[in-house]
Parts: sequence; structure tokens; C-alpha cells
Amino acid sequence: MTDPTKHSRWRPLRLLLAAMDEEIGRLYTERGIEGVRPRYVMPMIRLGHSGPMTIRELAEDLDVTHSAMSQTVAALRREGLVTSVPGADARTKSVELTERAKELVPFLEAEWRATERAVAELEEEIPYALSQVVRDLEAALAKKSFHDRIAEHLE
Repeated sequence: MTDPTKHSRWRPLRLLLAAMDEEIGRLYTERGIEGVRPRYVMPMIRLGHSGPMTIRELAEDLDVTHSAMSQTVAALRREGLVTSVPGADARTKSVELTERAKELVPFLEAEWRATERAVAELEEEIPYALSQVVRDLEAALAKKSFHDRIAEHLE
């Protein structure tokens, strides 16, 4: 039996997205911004606008799992970008940006807008807009989930 990872429809998409994230990360490095990865940017910007939030609130607001946000917050904490503060009651803790992170937010917002413009530019260069691909995939997956499609092929 042949190695199925040698010919993949899924892998090129994952590699492309990873390469694009790497290029964004390179912009941070070129500007002397250490310890910031592209996956940190959305929560940092949101915290910059909303102020302290619990991990649950942040996860819900950004439409990711609690587990994924918990891991991201732990990474942000290791990089000195967030700190925990007491929440609304004694049982909760909120996450807030450190002063260093607050200083980075204006650049991160500018990078976000520049990235959006770069994606729009790419969409002009290709025959099928990336945003349309996403909408079409979402519509197809609404009819039949990715889980169900994979499970069907496992049987």
C-alpha cells in the first residue's frame, strides 16, 4: 500500500496558510517585534479594544474553543504579553494586556488592515476569490459536515 501523505489535497492548503503566517511573522521580526506570532494578533487586538476578558469570553468572542484560547493565552503569558487579573467575582480571572502588548496593538491593527488589503489584492489576481472559496466551502459543509464526510470514507 502506498503512503497516502505523498499525494494530498489537504496538505497544500495547510502549507500555504502556514507559509503566509510565516511571512506575517517575518514582518514582526523585521520591525524588532519579538515574541508575537500571527495567531496572537486577534486576541491582542480584541483585548486592546475590549479590556480584560475571561478566557471563555475571549474564546466565544473570537469563535474558537476554550481549549485553543487557553493555550493561546498561556503562550501570550509566557511572552509577557498578557497577565491575569481578578474577575467580576472571586471564582473568575480575566486576562489583560501588559503595557508592552498595549504598545504593540496599533502596529498589529495596521498589519491586520495591510494583510486584508494584500488578500484583496490576491483576490484580484486569481480567477476565484479566496473569500468566495471560503463561503462555498462553508455552504457545502453546512449540508454535510467535514466530520461526516471523513467518517463516510472510513467505512
